[in-house]
Amino acid sequence: MKIIIHGGFFSESDQSAETKIAKQNSLQSIAKKSFEFLQNHTATETVVYTVSLLEDDELYNAGIGSQIQSDGKIRMSAAIMNGETEKFSGVINIQNVKNPILVAEKLMQEDDRVLGSEGAKKFADENNFEDFSTELPVRRKEYEAKKKALGTGTVGCVALDAEGKLAAATSTGGKGFELVGRISDSATVAGNFANNFCGVSCTGVGEDIVSNATATKIVTRVTDGFSLKDAFKKTFEELKVYDGFAGAIAIDKSGNIFHQDSHPTMVFASYDGESFECFA
Repeated sequence: MKIIIHGGFFSESDQSAETKIAKQNSLQSIAKKSFEFLQNHTATETVVYTVSLLEDDELYNAGIGSQIQSDGKIRMSAAIMNGETEKFSGVINIQNVKNPILVAEKLMQEDDRVLGSEGAKKFADENNFEDFSTELPVRRKEYEAKKKALGTGTVGCVALDAEGKLAAATSTGGKGFELVGRISDSATVAGNFANNFCGVSCTGVGEDIVSNATATKIVTRVTDGFSLKDAFKKTFEELKVYDGFAGAIAIDKSGNIFHQDSHPTMVFASYDGESFECFA
């Protein structure tokens, strides 16, 4: 059993040393809690649980910590992919829901498994998901003060369970000050993908990740016989054509863990019950 999580990118220029330490402590705590959860749950259940913990931590650009868009409102996206069934579900630009990943999980049971904006919120309300205001005064104040401060990053998790099953989940609050209606990579197969061979979750600039089809390429290459390391190498080489900004975490069916970013610095943590790796 293995687990790896990411918390987007860390910028030394606009985040304090205190924030860096807080992220290190948070990532370590969430990785260990999630691994304990994995002992008695499937990979799919675990990635949902893990991402919900990240959404509940305002240190990250997802859930309650989400960035504000150009109209001063918060819209979030999240997705899950079950590597065994190869089913993908997600929500795009949902508002006023505390944990978009839980709504994505519920959609896995539906025929229509990806919903956007008003439809996603209607589905969440009908299924009694916890509401919260995405127009908080503190966010409005932040929006006015930091109109030009663009954030990059998401949160995500990949897990391998005791039965050798893989899953990936990703959640984002967007890049910050984006055009209303902009769609990120997080609720697409470019940013979140898994099958029986490999699972990948991405972070960075969504447009670059979509152009590169990053998660799908890595998983497809591993499926076709590439090592995880080589699949990352080739895929990230292809980002260089347009100086693509991306980071990704992955686990393959053999339990190999890998991570890479094209620009410093993606924050992540991995844990297998014995060895712990963290960068924040």
